[in-house]
Amino acid sequence: MSEMFCYQCQEAMGNTGCTKGGACGKSASVANLQDLLIWLTKGLSQVTTALRVQGVEIDEEVDHLITENLFTTVTNVNFNEDSVSDRIEETIRCKEELLKKLSNKDLLSKPATYNELDRESWNVAKCEIGVLSTADENVRSVRELITYGVKGLAAYLSHANVLCYTNREVDEFIQRALASTLDDNLTLDELVALTLETGKFGVDCMSLLDKANTETYGNPEITEVNIGVSDKPGILISGHDLKDLEMLLEQTNGTGVDVYTHSEMLPGHYYPAFKSYDNFVGNYGNAWWKQQSEFESFNGPILMTTNCIVPPKDTYKDRIYTTGVVSYSGVKHIEEDADGMKDFSEIIEQAKKSMPPKQIEEGSITGGFAHNQVIELADAVVAAVKSGAIKQFVVMAGCDGRHEDREYYTDFAKSLPEDSVILTAGCAKYRYNKLDLGEIAGIPRVLDAGQCNDCYSLAVIAMKLQEAFGLDDINDLPIVYNIAWYEQKAVIVLLALLSLGVKNIHLGPTLPAFLSEDVVNLLVENFGIATKIEL
Repeated sequence: MSEMFCYQCQEAMGNTGCTKGGACGKSASVANLQDLLIWLTKGLSQVTTALRVQGVEIDEEVDHLITENLFTTVTNVNFNEDSVSDRIEETIRCKEELLKKLSNKDLLSKPATYNELDRESWNVAKCEIGVLSTADENVRSVRELITYGVKGLAAYLSHANVLCYTNREVDEFIQRALASTLDDNLTLDELVALTLETGKFGVDCMSLLDKANTETYGNPEITEVNIGVSDKPGILISGHDLKDLEMLLEQTNGTGVDVYTHSEMLPGHYYPAFKSYDNFVGNYGNAWWKQQSEFESFNGPILMTTNCIVPPKDTYKDRIYTTGVVSYSGVKHIEEDADGMKDFSEIIEQAKKSMPPKQIEEGSITGGFAHNQVIELADAVVAAVKSGAIKQFVVMAGCDGRHEDREYYTDFAKSLPEDSVILTAGCAKYRYNKLDLGEIAGIPRVLDAGQCNDCYSLAVIAMKLQEAFGLDDINDLPIVYNIAWYEQKAVIVLLALLSLGVKNIHLGPTLPAFLSEDVVNLLVENFGIATKIEL
């Protein structure tokens, strides 16, 4: 009998599922607690959805609890039993309070009424609460597709919430969608329709996050980012959270400590608001999966702000810190105060006593091609297309991963004709953003829009190009989609593109293990979904 079952990420064992421990490094006990947390969050969502029908307004704090519960279970976020258990308790207590307001409890499911707070009794069988609790393979597949899409949606919403931007309609949808995955009366067709609706709200939420980031920190600008090091001690910040970056830069200003970004934090350099900090000196390293060697050579402390942490090595475990929803047993966690502020003084003091980073690269990379910047270049881009200088755009956004077959994306980028331009966002770009592929009519052949959080920019760019060329169908653009995926934020990006009508997307390096054969066939027939393009 398996100790756990998880197949939510691209590295699921044998592209089937992890049963002893997660490929990500999470233990079976953490995996099962996360299953319980999701099960109860669905139950809480069933209660909030019923209360809204009854006319009861749900507090924003409840919405945020549900959002952060979902974000907590995204791959490579939380590996801490105690932290997940605390969330389970909080969810049960919240649900019990809300149940007092619900007039009719007859139709509630077990996760909506479960109220056991004794942690020793939480051995709820996986067949009751986990993925495998849905017997029908196709229904299970679509339910999980919705659940993982909603997890990605919640991650984006959480980033917007941190900057005090909210969208109650997105919160309500997240909870309605979660509640729907408990409804055995829904047909497969109804679940498929809900999947596309998830994508529609994904677009709405990405737009909200784009607004939150750009109104707070300015529109990203074309920026050359140093990838070498200085002779000063430094702090390395990884993850995705721009608010944490802002607070860290403010607190390190004038201390003699430099700040470097890692992986998905690279696009922090593109925002005007951060350019005034003299100690914001560059990017160190590559995609998330190389962090064990890169964190070791960095020498100074590391701050993990969101997903992408991997089990730290003992050689640097005493200088890695987590914050927000991220947690790892034995690693120091920085909490926020009542005003949402965080004190990074302990990290700064440790940095002052550290050796400067060991140089692992030199030179620079250029990015900052979010939609506002590309639209400013629209005339040049359209002219290059009309003249034949640019023959096609290739969207190569998404997540990187450890598997050797991901070298395919480097080979693919190298093999593209010189009249092709790559549009990218996310950490998949580290497979090709240092290849020096040159320019076309002054336009770089790799246009980096930013984080995976910024995939919205790629959709906006496509729609603007459609408008510029007067096309009725977005699929008539000279754009090829060859997207790498790893975790659940990539799922919501895929669903968002499908909701916009984009077809013929190539998804790799493997199709998700959670898609049944029938559901894959449905996606192929209706949307032209395929695996990676043959070289």
